[in-house]
Amino acid sequence: MKDKIYDIVIIGGGPGGVGSAIEASAHNIGEILLIEKTENHSNTIRKFYKDNKRVDKDYKGQVTTLQGNVEFFDGTKETTLDYFNDLLDTEKIDSIFNTEVEKIIRNKQTDLLEIHTSKGIIQTKNTIIAIGKMGKPNKPDYKLPPSIKTQINFNLDKCSSNEKILIVGGGNSAAEYAYDLADLNNNITLVYRKAEFSRLNETNENILKKYAGEERLRLRMNTDIISLENEDGKVRVEFNDGYSVVYDRIIYAIGGTTPVDFLKSCGVEVNEDEEPIFDEHHETSAKDIYVAGDIAFKSGGSIAIALNHGYHIVNNIQRKRGKIFSYTDKFSNSN
Repeated sequence: MKDKIYDIVIIGGGPGGVGSAIEASAHNIGEILLIEKTENHSNTIRKFYKDNKRVDKDYKGQVTTLQGNVEFFDGTKETTLDYFNDLLDTEKIDSIFNTEVEKIIRNKQTDLLEIHTSKGIIQTKNTIIAIGKMGKPNKPDYKLPPSIKTQINFNLDKCSSNEKILIVGGGNSAAEYAYDLADLNNNITLVYRKAEFSRLNETNENILKKYAGEERLRLRMNTDIISLENEDGKVRVEFNDGYSVVYDRIIYAIGGTTPVDFLKSCGVEVNEDEEPIFDEHHETSAKDIYVAGDIAFKSGGSIAIALNHGYHIVNNIQRKRGKIFSYTDKFSNSN
């Protein structure tokens, strides 16, 4: 594995990673490798989207013009996965799955980037980090009973429909969990310890208020949780206002750390909010290491924006090589 030298290695198989790989192939960057830690690309869509769920190009009303060679139109879970499968197959992108990346270091003798993975070291001239934003989620300071650990979640992995669910948190993730699960015919309550939301973007705040006004979900503001108990396999929640309610499931969306340790192990500097620092070309403080997709969003990302990240990064790599960047025939999922 170490003998081969790639022109570009993409870490992460979401839309940002897939889009970057296709842009690189379309412009003959050279040898390209996509690394994904799970068993296939687009893991978030595979795991968190129900069958036939709509997959939007843009984020909650934002309209983004696609600038590169990968077209994308609103579709379903199935059509989106088929489209990305076709793109990767058509372009014959090298891919390795079930592979964890540990760190990236620059070899001072060869000036190549060495990507240390669970399966060995990979050499490359450029790297795009296109991984998820969330590393280790924050957990509450009260006890989480082990007997109901399957009913206590920090993402939407095990959620289905027709459940009574409590969402804990006041940020954009909490809001999106709440109205997405409400759309799946769940009985949703969102509890937040403060009297007002202060961290929501305008789109999420408007949707929450709309859903609450239509009684599609309930908001419990200025309320905190004292404790959790097992009640016949369900979660009994004791609130600080004296009420006690039983839920099928509780989901915490109270923030977490970005994969800051991983970024630092790659030589990527982060700001005071532990977000990667990068320039207008998405190149980080570590030369030839770029960020794309969720890791490069402050909030409210979209497939369209992630695809544009790949376009701009490949454009910059070509520019560094002294090549004029141009369009090829666009790829499209409109058929």
